[in-house]
Amino acid sequence: MMTTTKRAAPDACSLLDADHRKVKKLFGDYETLTKSKAASAGQKKRDLATEICMELTVHAQIEEEIFYPALRNAIKATDLLDEAEVEHATVKDLIAQLESAANVDDMFDAKVKVLGEYIDHHVKEERNEIFVKARAARSLDLVSMREQLAARKEELMDELTGATA
Repeated sequence: MMTTTKRAAPDACSLLDADHRKVKKLFGDYETLTKSKAASAGQKKRDLATEICMELTVHAQIEEEIFYPALRNAIKATDLLDEAEVEHATVKDLIAQLESAANVDDMFDAKVKVLGEYIDHHVKEERNEIFVKARAARSLDLVSMREQLAARKEELMDELTGATA
């Protein structure tokens, strides 16, 4: 008989954290481009910013539709969720400013930088507080919630990219 080390199954928090890592890398790529003098850097920055905005928009939506409501019913520290939702509103405002920006200039770069800093702060709170409480809540099935989040994420990405099923 073979014994294996039991690892926690991927859950809702691990899916959301994978999103966090992906977007952190995109912000790093953007930062690298801000140092480029290449003529194509402006369009590459616009493309990266568009990808960052899409990733964050979908991530916030699946949290607000599925993750946060389930947590509100399962944990006592709902003030953390209130703060997270206020942070989402600020992020959405910055995303709208980036999406409507006519030029990729120093102000555009500054908005992307501030958005990245805001996301870093938000991610730390989710990882260190919200995810910890979610995983401790016995009433939450975070493994099946992961499937729900993944399905909804795919649906939203398809809508935003114009993909057909």
